Amino acid sequence: MPTRPPLPVALAVAPALAIAVLAAPVGFGLIATVLPAFGWFPALGGETLSLAPWRELLATPGLWRSAAISLAAGLLTTAAALAAVIAFVAGWSHTRAFRAIQHLISPLLSVPHAAAAFGIAFLIAPSGWLMRLVSPELTGFARPPDWLIVNDPWGLAMMAGLLVKELPFLFLVTLAALPQVRSHLHVRTAASLGYGRIAGFVLTAWPLTYPQIRLAVFAVIAYASSAVDVAIILGPTRPAPLAVRLVEWMNDPDLAMRFKASAGALLQLGLTATAILLWVGGERIAAVLLRRLCRSGRRFRREGPARLAAAAVVTAAAAAVFAGLAVLALWSFAGYWSFPDAVPRTLTLDIWRRELPGLTRPLAVTVGIGLAATALAVAIALACLERESRTGERVRGRSPYILYLPLLVPQVSFVFGMQLAFLLAGIGASILAVVLAHLVFVLPYVLLSLSDPWHALDPRYARVAASLGAGAGLVFWRVRLPMLAAAILVGAAVGFAVSIGQYLPTLLIGAGRWPTVTTEAVALASGGDRRVIGVYAFVQMLLPFLGFMIATLVPAVAFMRRRDMRPAGA
Repeated sequence: MPTRPPLPVALAVAPALAIAVLAAPVGFGLIATVLPAFGWFPALGGETLSLAPWRELLATPGLWRSAAISLAAGLLTTAAALAAVIAFVAGWSHTRAFRAIQHLISPLLSVPHAAAAFGIAFLIAPSGWLMRLVSPELTGFARPPDWLIVNDPWGLAMMAGLLVKELPFLFLVTLAALPQVRSHLHVRTAASLGYGRIAGFVLTAWPLTYPQIRLAVFAVIAYASSAVDVAIILGPTRPAPLAVRLVEWMNDPDLAMRFKASAGALLQLGLTATAILLWVGGERIAAVLLRRLCRSGRRFRREGPARLAAAAVVTAAAAAVFAGLAVLALWSFAGYWSFPDAVPRTLTLDIWRRELPGLTRPLAVTVGIGLAATALAVAIALACLERESRTGERVRGRSPYILYLPLLVPQVSFVFGMQLAFLLAGIGASILAVVLAHLVFVLPYVLLSLSDPWHALDPRYARVAASLGAGAGLVFWRVRLPMLAAAILVGAAVGFAVSIGQYLPTLLIGAGRWPTVTTEAVALASGGDRRVIGVYAFVQMLLPFLGFMIATLVPAVAFMRRRDMRPAGA
């Protein structure tokens, strides 16, 4: 039996390196959060374990309301987004309308949360564009009404902002899972038995599809229950959601507040875990109801209103994001624009001329950190996947929870601990620390993006190259990389977009020394100049778009004379 040639060192250590990048920061971060939460932080005089931080935390006014808002955001946002995705996929898959909306929704995945939140705020505010469209003819308002829509005390605007961003993510994850379970065959069988489209999908295909996307759903719960940037822009302020208050305590000039902040970070971790456990309980209840529904024999053929409602919700979510982004761009060029005018009376470049000098450094820092973190993530991902091809051992199949770990644990629960770990390592608040912090969140998305295209590549190409005398290294560089160039560039674009959207790691790990477009945009949320916000949010939106445009154009140009290697539609 022929012996397998030894692996290069880079490939041999790639899985261990990937696991270290994904798990070590979370583990060290949690440890460095737990100890101060119980009073042990020698640098600040805490040399004995104590429950004093917890007593101080529990005595904080409005704490439980903050926690309740965060818990409700995590559960309600996820439930609404997932219900809309299920109904739309079930009712409209394999139709022309479905393909059109799929193409409409796909680009939304690259829009940073903060940019989408600003767009929603500019739409639904009392002086927002929607109110301007109907005023004064339909409302009689010559001035903006005194309504608390954005930053409402119940967090409804924040949940709406989260919904329109998480719905595209769950939709695309579901689409990726459907071919694995051959959903169309199950739906076709159900239709032959007289079931409606939605009922047939829910009763036959969904029980097989949901386990494929379960971790992604948990990631949405974790993010929605602990979001900081969206909560700052759209969420309530008195009191704010728990994660926002934690960031305020962590940045407090009184360093003793770090003890309370650490205890609060553990409370946030427990809150997110509670949300996931409640969701798991809901899964079991839903499974029982689904079995009873199946046994009842009802066919649910009158589903027209449900199908229309699902299409309306998904279309409205996509339209809201696109309209919000358009309004952001318009505000960045607006001259005099008083209420209730639907469009500005003049357009000008004055605001861009005024802000560009101050935007130069955040833009350079954003691009530099994004490119560095993305390059590292792509290199690690390719090394892991190449090792799988040579050894037949799938790292992802062995440890999916590790891959999702940075997405399942709330950022605010371990990023503060990461900050302390980087300080102990001597790289605190450095650009290297910020890049490594971004890498923790970029790598999972890059691995998920590249895994399916890599495994879908026909292995016979490599066998033919090997039969012609090519070694494993030559097959990698001359066969796999060129044939997967488009997929690799798309994965890199996804990673770059994720890096651009990182707010909390940049703010805390960089200690405010490395301003990015995202941190500057969120900082402007408390200001009133929509033109400046429009400039920063427009640039934040533009960067991921440029990344995906490059990922599409480069293969199209490079393989202009090789039709089958160009991206679809190029």
